[in-house]
Amino acid sequence: MADVADENSGIAGGFRRLWPRRREAATPTSRELATTPPARPGAAISSAQLQALFAHAEEPGALLSAFADGVAGLPGELHGMGERLQSAHADADWPRYGRAMRQLIDKYIRTIQDEPLSGEAEQLRDLLHHLLVGGMEHLLRDDTTLLPQAHALADRVRQWQPAQPLAELGNDMKELCLQVGLRTHEVNDAQELMRSLFDLLLENVGELIEDGSWLQDQIGAVRQLLSGPLDRTALEQTRAGLREVIYKQGLLKQGLADSKASMKDMMVTFVERLDGMASSTGEYHDRISFHAQAIRDSRSIAELGKRMEDILEDTAQVQAQALRARDSLMEARREVEEAERRVMSLEQELQSVSELVRVDQLTDALNRRGFDELFKRESVRALRSGQTLSLALLDLDDFRHINAAHGHLGGDAALCHVVALARATLRASDAVARFGGEEFVLLLPDTSFLEAMGTLERLRDRLAHKPLVYEGRGIVATFSAGVARWLPGESQDELLARADRAMYQAKQAGKNRVVAATE
Repeated sequence: MADVADENSGIAGGFRRLWPRRREAATPTSRELATTPPARPGAAISSAQLQALFAHAEEPGALLSAFADGVAGLPGELHGMGERLQSAHADADWPRYGRAMRQLIDKYIRTIQDEPLSGEAEQLRDLLHHLLVGGMEHLLRDDTTLLPQAHALADRVRQWQPAQPLAELGNDMKELCLQVGLRTHEVNDAQELMRSLFDLLLENVGELIEDGSWLQDQIGAVRQLLSGPLDRTALEQTRAGLREVIYKQGLLKQGLADSKASMKDMMVTFVERLDGMASSTGEYHDRISFHAQAIRDSRSIAELGKRMEDILEDTAQVQAQALRARDSLMEARREVEEAERRVMSLEQELQSVSELVRVDQLTDALNRRGFDELFKRESVRALRSGQTLSLALLDLDDFRHINAAHGHLGGDAALCHVVALARATLRASDAVARFGGEEFVLLLPDTSFLEAMGTLERLRDRLAHKPLVYEGRGIVATFSAGVARWLPGESQDELLARADRAMYQAKQAGKNRVVAATE
């Protein structure tokens, strides 16, 4: 008969709960185990003693005796049950031995249930069920094939118990993950295709618009957004900017309509006045002819005086009508001029709103688009004039620690503080741009390489001596920077790459320093 399992492997089945496992101070030899008497009633039998009891029990009688001694070695009621088994075995009273075993099975063994899941295992099962139901619900909400499979698999996970096999469930989960991965690739491909189609549409619309139009800026902003990863913050900012433009467009359209209506009214009035003046002039001509004939037929000075009074009265009426027409035309002209001023003001506001797409909404520094346009202009000017164009790329040191200590609002305030000090340090012709996160670029026209290095050192010194006070606490921001001089014919990306390598060297050298880029 096989030996009972040792204490490291445990006792299989429901009997595992009947014999508590105790670690002995020293393991006895086989001979000692064979002669070890049963444990005292107050102490539970050890695993080594159980092994000794069953070591040589190969016959039915020896097995029944070892079983009775083993039960008698347990504490409490089981000890009494073991003594009854020992007594029945000693008297060879097998019916009484059978009754005692039946009582043992009925009272202790039959009531043992399958071991439930432990707390951590149950929690893990519930989390997996929640993942399949909640996570897959959003990921596969439009997939009528995979979503029911995920729900069915979630129900199977929720009902799983330790005694049930895992192989089939695991294979089904692997298959579902594979199908979800393929579905995700399809969705990503469809989104990429939609982005490319939208970008192509915007490109075609841009070709139909004149280069100076403010619509070009809006189309360029959306196309730049489509070209990179879709960031939620950038999307919100672009949408807000486009909404402002749409609002201004509505005002401009209304202003143009008002101006058009005023111009139309002025022309109608002008034509009506001309028509009236023509009619009056015709009547006046007829009256003058009549008065001329009457003067020829006059016989006295009194008749001549009366005709002169009539001529003066008719002339005064024509003059008054002409003055009224002139006043009406002048008023219509003023209305048209006022409408034109409103349209001009709206166009200027729309242009200013359009320029917002070149500015970082948080720090009011140039964004990547604004910097690209500025660099293009300044590089052309530097090439034409022969002046030096310098660039510095700087990155704030350990910015995540600022966010951790002061929150994201404190981090945003630190970014604005850096831009404000940079502008106070730079000249009016210089520019600062935010490239994203805590990375900034300074463009320094007509600035030699040594002057650019000195400008960055002054900015670093100002940051050290003018910390930001946020919610009563000081925030000291430092940066590592790389400075590079633009070489004629060098592209913007190549210049930024040289400055970036120098900035990385500053980080490796201990941060909070400025390093010159190699040419």
